[in-house]
Amino acid sequence: MHKRIDELTQKILAGGEILPAEARELADVANADLPHLFAAANSIRQQFQGEQVHLCAILNGRSGHCSEDCSYCAQSVHHQTGVAVYPLLESDEILRHAKAAEAAGVSHFSLVLSGRGMDAAQEAENFDRIIDTYRRILQQTHLKLCASLGSLTAEQARRLKEVGVERYHHNVETSRDYYASICRTHTYEDRTRTIRVAQDAGLAVCCGGIIGMGESLNQRIDMAFELRAMGIGCVPINILNPVPGTRLEHQPPLPPLEILKTMAIFRFILPRAVIRTAGGREKNLRDLQSMALFSGANGMLVGGYLTTSGRDTNLDHQMIADLGLKVAL
Repeated sequence: MHKRIDELTQKILAGGEILPAEARELADVANADLPHLFAAANSIRQQFQGEQVHLCAILNGRSGHCSEDCSYCAQSVHHQTGVAVYPLLESDEILRHAKAAEAAGVSHFSLVLSGRGMDAAQEAENFDRIIDTYRRILQQTHLKLCASLGSLTAEQARRLKEVGVERYHHNVETSRDYYASICRTHTYEDRTRTIRVAQDAGLAVCCGGIIGMGESLNQRIDMAFELRAMGIGCVPINILNPVPGTRLEHQPPLPPLEILKTMAIFRFILPRAVIRTAGGREKNLRDLQSMALFSGANGMLVGGYLTTSGRDTNLDHQMIADLGLKVAL
C-alpha cells in the first residue's frame, strides 16, 4: 500500500487531481499504514500551504430558537437541550469579543447567528445592525472578517462584501446523499444555493461539515469532492460532540485514527484549501490533536464553539510552536 500512497502523492505534487476511485483506495489503508498516509498528506500540505497555521474565532451572536431540525444542533427548537437563548448581541458586546480574539492572536473573526437565515423580511433590522457592527470592527481592529448568518439574498451578500467581509461561512454538513438523514426542514440544495449567492457577490466561502454523525468514510469523501467541485478554499472539519437532548446524543464517537485518516484524505482531494480542525477536536482527538497538523490540516478554530467550550488559546499557540509551525497573520 505504501507504493500506491506514494504514487497518488506524486500525482498531487505534480499538479494533478485525485479521482474518487483513488480516494476510496486511501480509505482502505490499514491502521498499520496510517503513519505513511499521514506523512504523505503532510508533504502535500507543505507544498501547497507552507508552514503557516490559520487561526479563526467565532462568536455565537444569537443563540437558540432555531426553526431548523438539524439532528446535531443544540439550538434547534426541535430539541430540549437547555442551551442559552438570547437575541442578537449588542454591537459593543460583539466588538469586545472581536478585540479579545485579536489579542489572542487570531487573524479571522466570524459572527455566527442561529436561525435559518437573514433573507426573511423580519430580519432586515438585524441585518442593518450587523453591517454597522462589522464596520466598527474593521475600524477598530486589524481582523479579517467572516460571517455565518444562514441563507442570504443577493443584495445582503453584496452589502457584506461592500462593508469589508471577506469570507462567508456556510457548511454543507455532510454528503449530498446523507443530508436528509441529518436535516428535514431544508435541503442540501438550499445550502448550496446560499453558497452560490455568496460566491456571486465576490465573497470567498468557508464550507465543510461535521464528521461522526453516522455517515461512512466514503460519504465523507463524497463531501470532499463536492466541496472541490464548488471551488471551496477553506474547509472546517468538525467532529461530532453529541449534545444531550439532540437526536444524535447517543451517537458513538469516531476513533481518533479514523478522524486523522479523514483529514489526510481531504488533503489529497483539496490540496490547495485551508483545512481547519474545528468543533469537537479536543474531546475526540484528545492527545492526538497535534497530529492533525501533521496529517494534512493547516488551520484551527480556537477559543470555543457555538454552545461548547474549547481550550485555552495559549495551549494551541504552544502546540503550533512545538511542531515548528507558525501562526498565519
